[in-house]
Amino acid sequence: MPISGTSSRIVFLGTGTSEGVPRVSCLTNPDSNCSVCPDAIKTGSPNRRRNTSLLIQRRFDDGRTNNIVIDAGKFFYESAMQWFPKYDVRTIDALVITHSHADAIGGLDDLRDWTNNAQESLPIYLREQDLVDIESLFYYLVDREKQTGGGGVAKLNFETIDERPFRVDGLNLTPLPVEHGNGHEVFGYRFGKVSYVSDASAISENTAALIAGSELLVLDALRPTRTHGTHFTVEEAIEQSRRLRARRTLLVDATHDIDHAAVNAELAKLKASEALDIQYAYEGLEVDVEL
Repeated sequence: MPISGTSSRIVFLGTGTSEGVPRVSCLTNPDSNCSVCPDAIKTGSPNRRRNTSLLIQRRFDDGRTNNIVIDAGKFFYESAMQWFPKYDVRTIDALVITHSHADAIGGLDDLRDWTNNAQESLPIYLREQDLVDIESLFYYLVDREKQTGGGGVAKLNFETIDERPFRVDGLNLTPLPVEHGNGHEVFGYRFGKVSYVSDASAISENTAALIAGSELLVLDALRPTRTHGTHFTVEEAIEQSRRLRARRTLLVDATHDIDHAAVNAELAKLKASEALDIQYAYEGLEVDVEL
């Protein structure tokens, strides 16, 4: 689906937590009382959730499109197979990493399809500590001389970043340092008037100041009520939405505890009661943005 006019857009490639939805354990357990997982296997169900990931797609004046992806987790291949043909994503111009957990980097090996068949190489922007982690997990991707044969290894160009803003193909990105568990810092990113915080348990005042003025906030919200330690609950995400005051908040990183339609119906009440526009995103959701 080509971009209409001159607008850019974001597309949600994944909206789920690390294990994804449905859980196989729910589908195979005859005594399970989970209603979300059986629904998630239905075609088009918004309860189907792969690892949280985002496509930023821009159209230039000369007609070219540019595709930047944030995170490539364990389900990246499935997400790309479903959404890339629809949105005419033939090449990945850059991959930006939030952190080195499996739900953000587990699909790096699959990038060989692009660098073997669609483009010469692929730049990846990430923190130095995340590159160290990746080198221990995917040593042959960081040092291609260590490959042992048997298949074409992805040609990845790792570009390290820190807390300073940086540019990717003309797009300014501002890192948003957030806490993802006690003492563990990861990055979200702001680009234009969009702030993307996919994994967080706390947001400092300094980072809140960087988010201020956002039109759209994409925010971690794992599940209701039960605290997790490394992710916001729904209730905590609502409080952050009140605090950060973006015009619109879309929630991601959900477990099977979130029934998309039912929870969004409850969240919609906040718009009437306090003008708080907050909903869960779903995979394939596209939002026009100005970049």
